[in-house]
Amino acid sequence: MIEQIAGFPPGALGFRASGQVTAADYERVLVPDIEAAFAVNRKLRLLYQIGEDFTGFDPGAMWDDAMLGFRHFSGWDRVALVTDVQWLRIAALAMGFAVPAQFKLFRNAELDTAMDWISEPRPESEEGNK
Repeated sequence: MIEQIAGFPPGALGFRASGQVTAADYERVLVPDIEAAFAVNRKLRLLYQIGEDFTGFDPGAMWDDAMLGFRHFSGWDRVALVTDVQWLRIAALAMGFAVPAQFKLFRNAELDTAMDWISEPRPESEEGNK
C-alpha cells in the first residue's frame, strides 16, 4: 500500500509504502499525484518512506516505479529515500549516482530530518527554476 504524507510545501511530495506494494498502488496513488504536481512544477522534490511493516514490491510496482522515474528523468530536484530495508539501502547507494537530483538516504528514525531536508526553501537563485 502507498499513501501520501501530508504537510509538504508546494513542489514537494511525500509517500509512505507499507505492506506489499502493487502496481495498482502506484497507478491509484503515486502516479496521479506526481503527474499533477509536474503539471504545475518544473522541478519536484520527493520523499519516499519504506515503512517498518513493508513486505515487498510486486514486479509490476517495480516497473511502474522505474517508468515514472524515467518519464520525468530531469524533473527531480531532491529525492530522499527513508528506509531500514537493507537490500533497498544497498541498491540506493549503488544507483544513487544515476539519479539526476540531489539524493539522500535516511533511516526510518531520521524521517523528521528527511522531511526537513525535502521541505527546505530553495535558494533565491533557484526560485526561477520552479
